[in-house]
Amino acid sequence: MKKILFLGLLLCNILTYAQTDKIFKHNGEEINGKVLKVEEYSIVFKYDGEDTENTLSKYAVEKVIYKSGRVEQMTEKIIVNGEADWEKVVILEDKSYIAGLKKGDEIRGKTGFISFHTGNTADTKAQKKLKIEAAKGGFPFILLTESKDINQSGASGPSFGAVQSIKKGVTYKY
Repeated sequence: MKKILFLGLLLCNILTYAQTDKIFKHNGEEINGKVLKVEEYSIVFKYDGEDTENTLSKYAVEKVIYKSGRVEQMTEKIIVNGEADWEKVVILEDKSYIAGLKKGDEIRGKTGFISFHTGNTADTKAQKKLKIEAAKGGFPFILLTESKDINQSGASGPSFGAVQSIKKGVTYKY
């Protein structure tokens, strides 16, 4: 009788386990729960046995295996091994895009004060410097926290003369 009861409980656990969705994060973590919706940049889900809705950035998730068996690939893992990989670094502009990623360092990228860049080229150069700083630390993501252009007269905003562009951000990884 004990064996039958044990086998019944074991079968019940297996069936319950098979009735959940599985979220596989790029850092190796596996989450069992129920995926409620997949949005453009995030996944909304509930952990097994809980009613609270949670959100994860798609950038943190490799794939979801639904209880039906269907597999949905989310994002490719971005591997940054050093400064040479700076072009792989992604600049994010919304805090919701970092849910599930680990915070790193604050960084800054700017053009030199004495430069004759237009607003667009100064912005591009500052972004490149920001990405290089993140890549040096092996961080594939930057949450942009400040972006400012200072024209030759010292005023902020667009200009047609010499422009200094300053960008600040926080790095993130898996």
